[in-house]
Amino acid sequence: MKSTLESKLPDADMQAAPGALRRAADHARDIARRSGTKLVIVRNGVLMEVDPDDVSLDEEKGERDE
Repeated sequence: MKSTLESKLPDADMQAAPGALRRAADHARDIARRSGTKLVIVRNGVLMEVDPDDVSLDEEKGERDE
């Protein structure tokens, strides 16, 4: 499956944006883990609070990276 975070725009800044979003998400997950808080995400249009160690987050990341 192709990455859903892929810029179609020719601008170099826009090409770098998907990687920056991934790094920001990873950083937010690390902060939530260290502070003992949940992550607030939207999955299938539903606002959810999930544990930062929830394995389903890894599965979603794997789908994006393929």
